[in-house]
Amino acid sequence: MTQSGMNWIELRSDTMTLPTEAMMQSIAKAELGDDVFREDPTTRKLEELVADFLGKEAAMLAPSGTMTNQIAIQAHTRPGEEALIDWNAHVYFYEGGATAALAGVTFRHIHSDVRGIFTTDQLKQALRPASEHFPRTRLICFENTHNRGGGSIWKPEEIQAALECVRPLGLRSHMDGARLWNASVATGIPEAEFVKDIDSVSVCFSQGLGAPIGSALVGPKDFIEEARRIRKRMGGGMRQAGIVAAGALHALQNHRERLAEDHQNARRLAEALCGMPGIAIDPTQVETNIVRIPLTQPNANDWIRVLKENGVGVVPLGPDALRAVANMRVDAQGIQKAIQAFEICSNALSS
Repeated sequence: MTQSGMNWIELRSDTMTLPTEAMMQSIAKAELGDDVFREDPTTRKLEELVADFLGKEAAMLAPSGTMTNQIAIQAHTRPGEEALIDWNAHVYFYEGGATAALAGVTFRHIHSDVRGIFTTDQLKQALRPASEHFPRTRLICFENTHNRGGGSIWKPEEIQAALECVRPLGLRSHMDGARLWNASVATGIPEAEFVKDIDSVSVCFSQGLGAPIGSALVGPKDFIEEARRIRKRMGGGMRQAGIVAAGALHALQNHRERLAEDHQNARRLAEALCGMPGIAIDPTQVETNIVRIPLTQPNANDWIRVLKENGVGVVPLGPDALRAVANMRVDAQGIQKAIQAFEICSNALSS
């Protein structure tokens, strides 16, 4: 059995989704121009739609969410300054130290609980007094939904409370909203409501929405103009970018509502895992499509090995937890097969 075979249940990430035939047709028929000259009509259409979705003035397409996050941080800060961020945030944990290398900015970690949603009290404890001895705190970053937190959702009222804490200090704000679509579908709250007072937002099309590539950075017009300058410097200026934009546009217009199916599948998996030997999961914490699976025995790599032998792919969240991500490649039947594989693995490793 191979990881691309028909019997393989792909739960490592929703980035493993593949373009549908309809999406491939949209890509093949895309109207193209040169986006560096702002002449690609498909890219312009996507950017206008995303900006409208999020209630912002402008948007810019880029190859990846890492690039859009790092462009935003560079545009908001100067070298030597500091950003406030959850200690398990993607921008810190999974982006290769890019903020230090590219922006010259350090992170001040806020130690939230495992779900990654810090409280206002935790935020206040992280704020530094004004002093020449400390880096100037310039930016606060949110991640919605929170990847390592198990797809947890920052509610609009929680975001507003955090912003009110830092507003007197003049901090700017950025949201890594790679899975903001999931937060909106899960709660019924429009995306724009989550980010109405956030200065910049990054959203992704190649995760749950199923496009092969692409993220967008959204914000005020002057901010996006500066972002385009930084994108060019980073090598992110694309020519016939409509090839990328067409897949993202199709995904946004056709796959957003179906994210609810992934959420249902994730909850079904979590409920089935509850009570299995070696697993200490709380299904009530599964809010979207990511299932964080705490382990009581033995280590994560053993579980990954046995699950792989039984046709299921997951990834570790450290030595004592796994992550499974429901996505459009795995239907209800696939989730049932994954549950059976977990049962085999649980019995084998707990005996």
